Amino acid sequence: MHCCNIEGLIAGIDEAGRGPLAGPVVSSCVVWKTLPDKIPGINDSKMLPENKRIHLFGWIKEHAYRIGIGVATHEEIERINILQASLLSMKRAFEDACVLPELILVDGNYGIKDLKQSKPIVKGDKRCFFIACASIVAKVLRDNIMETYHIIYPHYNFAKNKGYPTKDHRSAIIRYGVSPIHRKTFKGVKEYLVQ
Repeated sequence: MHCCNIEGLIAGIDEAGRGPLAGPVVSSCVVWKTLPDKIPGINDSKMLPENKRIHLFGWIKEHAYRIGIGVATHEEIERINILQASLLSMKRAFEDACVLPELILVDGNYGIKDLKQSKPIVKGDKRCFFIACASIVAKVLRDNIMETYHIIYPHYNFAKNKGYPTKDHRSAIIRYGVSPIHRKTFKGVKEYLVQ
């Protein structure tokens, strides 16, 4: 992979989808060269209503220098565990952006491996504008994926719960069994696998 190194770039990286019982984990790397004069109410995606996230997603796409996306599938989550799959999706998002910023701010306890420019920030999605932007992009894109899965597997109401372990989602697993996109090693799923 060839990435161009451009002075002054700052990137934020975050993931969405560690907690759900189904679907992928999705990360985004949002790279900034200069910040707009007016910045709307960017915040951790979990703190924003859906319509606000979608609006901010459009604003970020319009103003960011570059956006990279990385996905780790439910099969990869099964194979290497959710933490490693999250880190893999973050690395893929960074690679997809295809630039080498001077500073790469990553939500959580881990940076991007072997990159000295990478700095982890615990609860960065709540504390850092750059990571919050990545949080919003990752969340909106993952929600879109789960809404597509809802068309294929309507019994689980993925359009509403996005794969998270809501009461209705758990009830659907008990009633209909486990779908092909459920994470079969997760508590709340593995108990209902047909032996």
